[in-house]
Amino acid sequence: MITISESAQAHFAKLLENQEPDTHIRVFVVNPGTPGAECGVSYCPPDAVEESDTTFEFNGFDAVVDLESAPFLEEAVIDFVTDQMGSQLTLKAPNAKARKVDEDAPLAERISYMIEAEINPQLASHGGKVSLMEITPKGEAILQFGGGCNGCSMVDVTLKDGIEKQMLAAFSGEITAVKDATEHEAGEHSYY
Repeated sequence: MITISESAQAHFAKLLENQEPDTHIRVFVVNPGTPGAECGVSYCPPDAVEESDTTFEFNGFDAVVDLESAPFLEEAVIDFVTDQMGSQLTLKAPNAKARKVDEDAPLAERISYMIEAEINPQLASHGGKVSLMEITPKGEAILQFGGGCNGCSMVDVTLKDGIEKQMLAAFSGEITAVKDATEHEAGEHSYY
């Protein structure tokens, strides 16, 4: 579930030396499965471990994950990097904003997961987002744009050169096209 690099394990072990005995590291997600999901790491005293928590043994300490956060921490990686700018602990959790779906899940679920995990983070930098409305009998994925994408003059380029190429490659043989159902209206919410 969670990978903690050797350098991060050494960092945590050193930090825990100054805590009370048997203190763990808790890895968690606040607002899991939402666009506002945030990952974090904190100390976890022995009396704060719940029966429903999952415990992972690492070199010199245990990492504890609560039941609600667990599915959103699949494939999470914690690293401790030192470079000319100093040292930094990083936590990358690609499934924090959307629960990872199985490869054999229904097509609509897999497309929605890709949108939340890969496409919307790219659009968010421009204040935009997209969601799957339907998959037609012809295999067309119909999307609804929102936020800064609604009324944007570049939405056709974003759809054809970006989103459609990504989705057709990822779902080759399952979808035939990606289309926009949005009635784009220019306004104060739009970028030009």
